[in-house]
Amino acid sequence: MTVSTEGMKVNWGSRTLRASVELLSSMRFSISLLTVICIASVIGTVLKQQEPLSNYVNQFGPFWAQVFSLASLNTVYSAWWFLLILAFLVVSTSLCIARNTPKILAEFNQVKEDVREQSLKAFGHRAQANLAESSEAAAQRIGQTLVQSGWKVKLQQRSTGWMVAAKKGSANKLGYIAAHSAIVLICVGGLLDGDMIVRAQMLLNGKSTYTGGGLIADVPAAHRLSERNPTFRANLLVSEGTQSSTAILNQPGGVLLQELPFAVELKKFSVEYYSTGMPKLFASDIVIHDKATGEKTPARVEVNHPASYKGVEIYQSSFDDGGSSVTLRAIPMSAATRPFDIQGTIGGTSALANGQSAGAEQLTLEYTALRVINVENFAANAATASGSGADVRKVDLHQAIEKRLGAANKTATQKQLRNVGPSVTYKLRDAAGQAREFQNYMLPVRMDDNPDSTPLFLMGVRNKPADPFQYLRIPADPESSTATFVRLRAALADPVQRELAVRRYSRLAIGNDRPELARQLDESASRALALFAGTDAASRPPGSKAVPVAGLQAISDFMEANVPPAERDRAGEVLVRILNGVLYELTAMTREQAGLKPLPQDEKTQAFMSQMVLSLSDAPHYPAPMAFELKDFKQVQASVFQVARAPGKTIVYLGCAFLILGIFSMLYIRERRLWVWLAPQAPASAGGQANFPGGTATPDSMSESAGTSQATLALSVNRKTMDGDKEFEMLKTKLLQAPL
Repeated sequence: MTVSTEGMKVNWGSRTLRASVELLSSMRFSISLLTVICIASVIGTVLKQQEPLSNYVNQFGPFWAQVFSLASLNTVYSAWWFLLILAFLVVSTSLCIARNTPKILAEFNQVKEDVREQSLKAFGHRAQANLAESSEAAAQRIGQTLVQSGWKVKLQQRSTGWMVAAKKGSANKLGYIAAHSAIVLICVGGLLDGDMIVRAQMLLNGKSTYTGGGLIADVPAAHRLSERNPTFRANLLVSEGTQSSTAILNQPGGVLLQELPFAVELKKFSVEYYSTGMPKLFASDIVIHDKATGEKTPARVEVNHPASYKGVEIYQSSFDDGGSSVTLRAIPMSAATRPFDIQGTIGGTSALANGQSAGAEQLTLEYTALRVINVENFAANAATASGSGADVRKVDLHQAIEKRLGAANKTATQKQLRNVGPSVTYKLRDAAGQAREFQNYMLPVRMDDNPDSTPLFLMGVRNKPADPFQYLRIPADPESSTATFVRLRAALADPVQRELAVRRYSRLAIGNDRPELARQLDESASRALALFAGTDAASRPPGSKAVPVAGLQAISDFMEANVPPAERDRAGEVLVRILNGVLYELTAMTREQAGLKPLPQDEKTQAFMSQMVLSLSDAPHYPAPMAFELKDFKQVQASVFQVARAPGKTIVYLGCAFLILGIFSMLYIRERRLWVWLAPQAPASAGGQANFPGGTATPDSMSESAGTSQATLALSVNRKTMDGDKEFEMLKTKLLQAPL
């Protein structure tokens, strides 16, 4: 039977209705719907789903973000048009099955023994032979042989001979029914486990999405789904030491709250990491509290190993911060800010008072994230380290090939991974709602493998989430803190401290014997230090309200404006040397005032002061009045579970089994039909002879020809393959084994 692509034809209704039924039940319509679903699934796989609109704006721009939102491409699998296509595909495929199944079942037991003997000559697999047995005996023998080989056989006696009809591989046609039924089952399961029932409750039961904030307990009942909801897939966030029984369903435009028949208590969350810093294993030890009976059931949930309770599956989805407490210390970046400590909770906010933020600027501190482990790759720094002795002209082909052989993750670039310790991420938001994101590391980091190099505190900042962090590097003092940097920033803003440092430097450099030269050095040092601090009048661009230029840039601008080009190199070298000397004395003064030991005069201190000069020069460009340093924290982890009641899962599994059986039947089971026409041997001709392939028969031998027959064998297969050719040759030899 050839399956038609035409649809079901009905004789009732209007012409438009008959055409609609024919189109809906046609195979071409089903294939078109399936193609659209495949394309939509590809889009849903490539484009991240359920992301905030701002993420799409940052990645694709406002135009395409709006297009994705209007077409629901960011929520493909819950879009109304996707569910509608699934429903149409179910109806269309069901009608196709209903239309073709009776024909398939009717043909299932038919062997078509009524075929005309003349039709056998049109088959591609055809053979003829003369058998030394009567047609009836040959028919019985051939039929018995085929039955023993698993063929379904029927013998038909006709007036002119016997027709042997056989059939094998009827399950091939059942594969059509199984494969198409699988599509229906999988789509039905997808509809049951999708948002169709949730949307139906929103439409019929008056449920609506919730767009506000606040406590979960304060959300009205109109935004809550009953724990008897037959199908849902929601997220449940539980912090260590707490329990929750209300999950969240993300919907376009808001959320719905799903009540669970139990509460999940998180006793302990465990996470293990690879050397790259990626999570290797995260698992949750939980206790399930039954609301009806009060029974407590301990369980462990891991990735790919969910827990199940009362028909609800609990999957380990991810993990998050559960409200860790942090203590931050402000590092002043402007003269109007003073150091202070502040405590907060990840996910919370703190308002900075006027005394804490610079001037009258009102800032809100938002605690975004706490990361205890940060694994960074320092291979680039190691590769460019001085003194490596690498010969860039040398090309070792064997070594280059070896670097690229082996596992798929083996690359030519060698990684040098190092855990640099905890970090805190926060945002500073102004009164206008604009915010910058900051990421600061708790511990100082050595940027190379040299144990004598100066460790640095990294203070990162970025304006947009898509931008990389840019870091201010503050050198760690001998006490492994930023206190020296803070004291120097305050001393630079104090004219008295600057003047004392200049006199101290001048006295050490010249002494008291040459007062005129000492006075000139004082003037140069004071001018250089004032320019560097941004307090010199020459460092302020035209306009009284302009922000003064500070740091090394101020000194460079001053030299370009006041020193002839021919003398700039020499004058710049002298001025920078004076600046470094004065800053060293200013550092010594601040350490003495703090009761600390002076810095030793060695190469390590020289490297420390060189980095300090760069940090002080970059500090005025820091886009916030202060940077917050992580001083202490208490980590509280949280586990994100996906809780799902999926009645369609069993239906989908059954559909997958049907799909495998159907495809296997259609591809690997070949339907074959065999016919053997057996006719008595024709009598001798009028000339007294009968012609045979092996010789002649005389009239005296006519009595022997009465017990012979002529056989015509034909084989039909649904696909022409080499196996079909081999099987035909085998059948020809086996069935026509008694040639005359």
